[in-house]
Amino acid sequence: MQHANLAVYILEGAMVFLILYKILSARAGRRLFIRRIPGLSAIDEAVGRATEMGRPLLFSPGIGGFNVVSLQALAILGHIISLVAKYRSRVIVPTIDPLVYTIAEEAARDAYEANGAPEAFNRDDILYLTGDQFAYASGVVGVLHREKVAGAFYFGDFFAEALILSENGQQVGAIQVAGTPQVTQVPFFIASCDYTIIGDEFYAASAYLSREPTLLGSLVGQDYSKAILLVLMVLGIAAATWLTITGFPSIEAALLRITTAFNG
Repeated sequence: MQHANLAVYILEGAMVFLILYKILSARAGRRLFIRRIPGLSAIDEAVGRATEMGRPLLFSPGIGGFNVVSLQALAILGHIISLVAKYRSRVIVPTIDPLVYTIAEEAARDAYEANGAPEAFNRDDILYLTGDQFAYASGVVGVLHREKVAGAFYFGDFFAEALILSENGQQVGAIQVAGTPQVTQVPFFIASCDYTIIGDEFYAASAYLSREPTLLGSLVGQDYSKAILLVLMVLGIAAATWLTITGFPSIEAALLRITTAFNG
C-alpha cells in the first residue's frame, strides 16, 4: 500500500477548501443550483391524493437508529409535514429508535407550528414501535393495513425488511416513494415502489427539500470535487495510454529519458 505523497495532500486540501467555500457561500445567502430529482414530484402527488381521499400518509425513517442518514430522513419529513399542514392531513411516523422518535416528534410539532397549524399536530401519530427489526416491520405493516394509507414514504437505512414494507404498501394501493443509501436494497424498492431515489440522490433530496445552507453547500462542493477527480482520472488514463503506445513503462521513465537526452 503506497503512502500519500505531496500531490495527494494538495488535492485533498483543494477539495476540502472547495467544500468549505461552498458551505460558507450558502450560509452567506448565495443561491446554489441543484437539479430537481423527478421522484420528488411524487411527494406532492401523494400528499394531494391523500387529502382528496381523506386517508393518512406514512413516513418511515428506517431502522438505522440515530445517525446522519436518519437526520437526512427527518429533514425530508419536515418538508412533507409542511405540505400536509396546509391541507390539515395526517402523517403517521413509526420509529424504531427512541432518540429518533423524540426528534421526529419535535420536528413534526415545529413543522405544523411553522405553517400555522399547531392544532393539526397529533403526537399519537408519531409512534415508537419496538427496537427489533422484524417486529418493527410487522408494526409498520399493521399501520399500513389498518389506516389504509394513501401514500407511503421510506427514507433512511433499510435492510431485509424493505421488501416487506413496500409490498404491503402496494396491497393497500398507496403511492410509494423510497430513498436509501443502502444500495443492496435499492433493487427491491425499484421493483415495488412508484418512485425510488437512488444512492447519493438521497442526500441531494434532503438538501433540495430542506434548503439548509450547510447541506446545500456540502453537496455542491462535493459535486465540484467529483468533477475535478473525473478530469484527473481521464487525464491519467490518457497519459498512461500514451506512455504505453510510445514504449515508456511510466512517467518517471519518460522524464528520465528526456532529461538524459537533454543533458547528453
